[in-house]
Amino acid sequence: MFRFFLATALLGPATAAWAQSAPAPKPARVATLPVTGRVIDDATKEPLPGATVLFPDLKQATATGPDGTFQFNSLPRGRFLMQVRFLGYNTVVRTVDVGSPQALDVALTSAATEIGQVVVTGVSAATELRRSPVPTTVIDRTRLNQTAASNAVDAIAHTPGVAQITTGAGISKPVIRGLGSNRVITLNNGAKQEGQQWGDEHGIEIDEYAIDRAEVIKGPGSLLYGSDGMAGVVNFLAPDPVEEGKILGSVAANYQTNNHLQGYSLLNAGNKNGFNWLVRGSSKLAGDYRNRYDGRVYNSGFRELDANGYVGLNKSWGYSHLTVSSFNQRVGLVEGDRDETTGRFLKQVASGDSALGVPVTDADLRGYGLAVPQQQINHLRIGTDNNFILGQSRLTVNVGWQQNLRREFGNVVDPAETSLFFQLRTLDYAVRYYLPEMRGWNLTLGTSGMQQQNVNKGVEFLIPAYRLFDNGVFAVAKKSFGRLDLSGGLREDVRTITGDALYLNADEQPAADGELKFAGFRRTFRNVSGSAGGSFSATDKLVLKANVSRGFRAPNIAELASNGKHEGTIRYEIGETNLKAETSLQLDGGVSYTTDHVSLSVDAFRNQIQNYIFPSRLNDSISAEGDPVFRYGQGTARLAGGEISLDLHPHPLDWLHFENSFSMVRAVQLGQSADHKYLPFIPADRLQSELRVNFRKVGTTRLANLYARGGVEHTFAQNRFFSAFDTETRTPGYTLVNLGLGSDVQNAAGKTLFSVFLAGNNLFDVGYQSHLSRLKYAAFNAANGRTGVFNQGRNVSVKLVVPLAFN
Repeated sequence: MFRFFLATALLGPATAAWAQSAPAPKPARVATLPVTGRVIDDATKEPLPGATVLFPDLKQATATGPDGTFQFNSLPRGRFLMQVRFLGYNTVVRTVDVGSPQALDVALTSAATEIGQVVVTGVSAATELRRSPVPTTVIDRTRLNQTAASNAVDAIAHTPGVAQITTGAGISKPVIRGLGSNRVITLNNGAKQEGQQWGDEHGIEIDEYAIDRAEVIKGPGSLLYGSDGMAGVVNFLAPDPVEEGKILGSVAANYQTNNHLQGYSLLNAGNKNGFNWLVRGSSKLAGDYRNRYDGRVYNSGFRELDANGYVGLNKSWGYSHLTVSSFNQRVGLVEGDRDETTGRFLKQVASGDSALGVPVTDADLRGYGLAVPQQQINHLRIGTDNNFILGQSRLTVNVGWQQNLRREFGNVVDPAETSLFFQLRTLDYAVRYYLPEMRGWNLTLGTSGMQQQNVNKGVEFLIPAYRLFDNGVFAVAKKSFGRLDLSGGLREDVRTITGDALYLNADEQPAADGELKFAGFRRTFRNVSGSAGGSFSATDKLVLKANVSRGFRAPNIAELASNGKHEGTIRYEIGETNLKAETSLQLDGGVSYTTDHVSLSVDAFRNQIQNYIFPSRLNDSISAEGDPVFRYGQGTARLAGGEISLDLHPHPLDWLHFENSFSMVRAVQLGQSADHKYLPFIPADRLQSELRVNFRKVGTTRLANLYARGGVEHTFAQNRFFSAFDTETRTPGYTLVNLGLGSDVQNAAGKTLFSVFLAGNNLFDVGYQSHLSRLKYAAFNAANGRTGVFNQGRNVSVKLVVPLAFN
């Protein structure tokens, strides 16, 4: 409790002034009259039926009727952010007093680009994107539908400044401005996703079909989320709530030609008298992917079965939701060993009590079967999401319980044997109190943290069993001075991690009198982090932003104490118990200029990290099983770079867009020799260009929201790599060509019957290796003289979405 009150002192006299002048909290009151309004076209003054009106902080939404009107019957009194959006128009964002009887009339202007997006990640409350100083990108449902992806991270990985570490088609981890793994926090609807994030080949346990939009914070997210957000935050968000009185649904199906991926998803959601729900079930099935140099890549398939949703109440006092998410996946692990004569992949078969590698047959590469080694991941989360209106203040309380079961099967003689089996259980919480607005200032106090326990249940041991306790308190303030919006805050964190000692006998079984495998340890890490920045709207078209932030990351269990073969990374790993916590100081600056014809944004950053943790190979050391040995160490790192985006949409050709972006990162270790100079696993520079046409209506046909796009993605050669001890090698550049086409199909009354999306990736079947592919370092192929496994070749995706209405 003492540490919670400490947050009040973080802003000193400003907090005391609030306490003296702010009115005492009062019970929430229902607005005496319904909140009503009308949405029209600003030019023609015609009503806009079907426009969405949303209060993000209240999770209440509705759609305008045929005459453009809307109505809310159970909103609490107070000042809240309201967002009004309609396809093809600029989104309008206002802070409104919903206790006022005055109608909320809104006029939307026709738009060629989106400039009124609202974000909920990295800020204390829902905020218009242009007013947030924190570098943030939003990937909406429209863009996600037009993308051919195999998992949630793959769906957002082409965003400027974002990349992915991959292990085949089924496993992806996000990388933001050169930093990934435990340096990126992943949120599932605002709640921290806690799996085995320390593994490069451990994917994100989130259903791709459940994502309505993704918000990406580029920069330290430690202020609101604590340790592990040094690189940034990715928040995967579910659809907006259904309007009162409606019951809706959808059916989605996806087929991809390269690995014969089949994906299906069913959704039902409704809202009756404030009782609302959303239920989704999804499945995926994929075989071995192919490319021009490897043919079909043996054991690269996966299968997935997911369920998620919520049930709860939205009333005048706020809302309370019970959320459930269940992610279940089996994925093959590509080893990449080859037959020296034919170059065919080798599969492991039982030969008595040992395994023997034999070349795969054509039959082995067909179908959807998975071989050893493989992973099985089961992630269950049950949580509560609560928002209580207390007069002019607001309290949010989120509590969740998660269980992550990760099994790795590596024994072909006994395929059911769990070589590695981790059981991670997490209790996480986040509490935020939003004080009443006072003289334009908005202050938020909060605390968040978690308690974890990880247990080894397999026959092999890579990391010790451990327990973790984490807690932080924070205070965040923001205020607008005309065109200048300022925000900032402070946070204090404490994280304690305790690893258990383990002794093994000659049979590699736990025994008190055996040989030491893991030494017991207990480490406590403390840190103060903070952020301060501003957004200045020089004109309605020109916005300038700047932010300075201090991030923090405690070492994870693998970095501190691993000692064993890590199947997925094809290496033997050794931890270092005495590692220090990483701290960073990042400077961000940005400018955006938006007109009816041009949208230009430039974002730059400089990030210096003390005690940067990374694995490096120990000279030419080889483990008993023939794997290279890596040990975790530390240094001082500096990363710099940024993104430039340019969108041309010349009037009167508002349906035409020419979008371009360039991303770059320069990452070095200070005071090192040439072969130690560069940080490992830094994405190469990337240039993307896309020509796209959009038509809201195609003449008298029943096609609406028709789009066609053609894009070129050029990834430059990565010549800046950590070359010591052959840890990394140079990666050549490559160019991929992608196409897309899609439309809504409507009936005579203008109701959408279904939507179809076609996407073709890597149309010229270029053979390439991403610098961030784990499979790049697989075995040498004597048949074609190439090392490692290549990325996916040509892939054509067909996606069908059928909306349903039950009333």
